Amino acid sequence: MANNSLIIGGSSGIGAALVASLVEHGHRVTHLSREPEKGPDVVAARGVRWDALSEPFPRDCLPERLDGLVYCPGSIRLKPFARLREQELRDDFELNLMGAVRALQASHEALKRSDQASVVLFSTVAVGTGMPFHASVAAAKGAVEGLMRSLAAEWAPAIRVNVIAPTITDTPLASRLLSTEDKQQAAAERHPLKRIGSAKELAEVARWLLTDASLVTGQVVRVDAGLSSLRML
Repeated sequence: MANNSLIIGGSSGIGAALVASLVEHGHRVTHLSREPEKGPDVVAARGVRWDALSEPFPRDCLPERLDGLVYCPGSIRLKPFARLREQELRDDFELNLMGAVRALQASHEALKRSDQASVVLFSTVAVGTGMPFHASVAAAKGAVEGLMRSLAAEWAPAIRVNVIAPTITDTPLASRLLSTEDKQQAAAERHPLKRIGSAKELAEVARWLLTDASLVTGQVVRVDAGLSSLRML
């Protein structure tokens, strides 16, 4: 029986790479985004419009049984704390946390009908590693990590819930920070592995958590080229 997977934010970046990978491995995939027509052109994937900031969750897109849900939307708002406006903080919480909350609440019953349900959310290396100018996104993604731990406990043993915490990744979201070769090299040099990740690499970690990681729940999986844990002396 093919797995039913729901990918929110599946039209670009990590989400799009994950949609393509899941379809390649035999999943039936529905992906939600503001512009689903820009998502991967694969027969076994259905695109549905949803703006997580302003629209009710489209419950009619859910299959009766949902085996996997991944919430990919994120933001990179780098700004001195003194210049952050309250509305900017609210916007980051709305996209990163509340969008995930709406998707999870709407999908819970369908997830419970699976005998192997898994949820994957996205955080950032900036939550566990203090970085200047990251206050807004680190606060929002820190809330996502707290949500993950609570749900992993509440929904066990039926549904596994985990978070991926990447460093900067070569995706459209980070294009402003990686727009030149010099910027790409500088970003790579900040990491012990001297490189940055790709959307496909992050997607494969998400697919592993969805499918094969049957003993993993309540975890923050750090995919950050060693940035959060290694100090090269």
